[in-house]
Amino acid sequence: MDNDVSAGGRGSTGHTSTATTTVVGRLALGITLLAFGLGYTDAINGVSAADAVSIAHYVGGVALFLAGLLALRDHDTATGTAFTALGSLWFTWAVSAGNQVSDNAAGLFLLLFALVALSLTLAAGAVLDQGAYGLLFVSLLLLAIARFGANDGLAKVGGWFAVAAGALAWYAATAALAHWPTALPRRAAGRGVTATG
Repeated sequence: MDNDVSAGGRGSTGHTSTATTTVVGRLALGITLLAFGLGYTDAINGVSAADAVSIAHYVGGVALFLAGLLALRDHDTATGTAFTALGSLWFTWAVSAGNQVSDNAAGLFLLLFALVALSLTLAAGAVLDQGAYGLLFVSLLLLAIARFGANDGLAKVGGWFAVAAGALAWYAATAALAHWPTALPRRAAGRGVTATG
């Protein structure tokens, strides 16, 4: 009997498959980043980053953290580490969002959050995850600089990078469910040579 697990199936031990956990985590991250990023862009009238607090708290914080724990249980340390770290950070951002803090304190939090995203970018195995974490890093770095310098224009640019990161995380989840392509085809090395993989 084949022990391979489909994206929606269960492993031989009865645990939720790593693929399913990854899809759930990517969806949670994608939704959270889309809401967070759109709040900074002013693209939707009357919607601000503060409006993303509930999504960041429950979807980005709790659901993403739980997906990370499930991935760790399934021995997927890269995904588990990423999801638990990001879940913890989103939860912290959400529960502290109403507190009055200085721009420098907020900028420092965003900068530290950006460093976590940079570590995840460098460690990611999947190209789509690396892209989403990389865009998140750029977004958080721009948002940190914007808070340090009180620059609303730079914050909007950071918001758009968060939207792009969210869209990429959402695509990665949807691609896994719908069996869409997740990598660009490789070009042949020379005339008459076919690349494999």
